[in-house]
Amino acid sequence: MKFNCRPVGIEFLENAPVQFVNQVELAASPAQVFEIFENAEAWPQWYKEIVNVEWHGSQPYGVGTTRTVKLTTVTVEEYFFVWEQNQRLAFYFTGMSLPLAKALVEEYRLIPLGEHRSQFTYKVSLEPSFWLRLGGPFILKVYAKMFQQATADLAEYIRSQSVIS
Repeated sequence: MKFNCRPVGIEFLENAPVQFVNQVELAASPAQVFEIFENAEAWPQWYKEIVNVEWHGSQPYGVGTTRTVKLTTVTVEEYFFVWEQNQRLAFYFTGMSLPLAKALVEEYRLIPLGEHRSQFTYKVSLEPSFWLRLGGPFILKVYAKMFQQATADLAEYIRSQSVIS
């Protein structure tokens, strides 16, 4: 990667200068949703900005797993530092092809709500780079919309795929 990002811990989710939180109820159990998260081919189907996901290493994935994600505008390298199967995962960016953030963490949290239902909380926290700060509130609104749309699209993907077997 051309631009390195600073490794950060889970506390960065609450302490970062820029934070986004989205939540939705899903018509699938946490285990069923985690199967989607672990499936590289599923990501571009529900997260519209993702073009390709490449996991490095074989399953089972866990803490220490890395992957490369190609989005429509940038490619990022991710390091998973939290992996609680069927409950929560979190990663930070180790590098990116454009200098958009000094540090960035994403957390995907699932809470069971009953049979074949779960609450999904998607948090993204970042420290913007100089270049991202130049875009000001406009760029942050674009990011907010992207993360909100991805959350809603996951719910729609699950409904359309009849995940419940």
